[in-house]
Amino acid sequence: MTFDDWIGFLGVFQILLAYLLNVLGKIHNKHLAFILLNLVGASMACIASILIQYWPFIILEGIWALVSLYSLITLKKA
Repeated sequence: MTFDDWIGFLGVFQILLAYLLNVLGKIHNKHLAFILLNLVGASMACIASILIQYWPFIILEGIWALVSLYSLITLKKA
């Protein structure tokens, strides 16, 4: 696997881990760990998509990261 693959793999793993933990009831979607896993994971997947120039996932992961960032900001305000 290339460096780009590893960045994407680790990013997607974090997103899936957040989802799995949420489904199993270990964390909820307002939990800091859930938000951070999504934010960091989506950012890494977006970076990997930029490196391989795959626009559909640049858009998807970029928006995912922005929504996660918004969730983090609103969590800190509460």
